[in-house]
Amino acid sequence: MPRTPLDRRTLQRETWLVLGVSLGASAIYAVLSIMRRLADNRPLNQQASQLNVSQAAQAWLDLLYQLADIALALVPVLLVFHLLRREMPSPASYLGLDRSRLKPDIALGAGLAALVGIPGLGLYLVARAAGLNTQVVASDLGDHWWSLPILVLSAVQNAVLEEVIMIGYLFTRWTQAGWRLPQILIVSALIRGSYHLYQGFGGFVGNIAMGLLLGLVYARTRRVLPLVITHALLDTVAFVGYALLHNHVSWL
Repeated sequence: MPRTPLDRRTLQRETWLVLGVSLGASAIYAVLSIMRRLADNRPLNQQASQLNVSQAAQAWLDLLYQLADIALALVPVLLVFHLLRREMPSPASYLGLDRSRLKPDIALGAGLAALVGIPGLGLYLVARAAGLNTQVVASDLGDHWWSLPILVLSAVQNAVLEEVIMIGYLFTRWTQAGWRLPQILIVSALIRGSYHLYQGFGGFVGNIAMGLLLGLVYARTRRVLPLVITHALLDTVAFVGYALLHNHVSWL
C-alpha cells in the first residue's frame, strides 16, 4: 500500500466527494427511483427500467449523444487517477489495470463472467416473477448501424467506471484510512447494490453479491483488469443479447 501524506479524515472526505460526483450520486437517484416505483399502484414487475435509450430523433445526433454520455461517464475514472498520481507514478499499474498479465486476466475475467452471469439471470427471472423487480429493457436505441457498437462501448464504460472506482480506488483509499477488509467489502458492495435499486430488489441483491465476489477476488489478486473484463462481458451479453433477441424471446 503506497504511503500517503493525507490523514484519515481527508482520505475519507476525498472518497465521499468522488462518489458524490459519480456512482454515489447514482445511488441517491436509484433510491429515489425505487421509492417512486413503490408509490406507483402497479407491481414492480409491471414497470420497466430502460437502459441505453435513444436521445434524439435524428440518428446522427443520437449517436453524438451516446458518445458524449460514454466519454463523460469516464471523467471520474480520470479524476481518481489524478488523485492517486500524487502518491504513485502509475495508478493504472498499481490498481492492476495494465497488460502485464493479460492472458491470465482474460481467463479469470471470462470465468468470473460465467460464474456470475448464469445465477444472475436466474435471480432476475425469479425476482420478476415474485414482483420484486422491474422488467429491464437493456437497449432501446433503434435499428442503426452504430447501435451494437455503442452497446459494447457502453458495457465497457460501465465496467471501467464501476470497477476502477468501487474496487480499485475505494479499496486503496479506505485501506490507507485504516478500514479493515470486511468493512471495505461490505460498504463497497452495498453502494454497488444501491445504485442498481432503480431496477428493483433483484438488481439490488444480485449486485451486492457480485460486489462481494469481485471485492474478494481483488483482495487476493490486486488486479482490477479481470474485474473489468468480467463486468464488460456481462453487460455486453445483456445489452447486445437484448437488442438481438427481445423481439423473439417472450420473457425478455
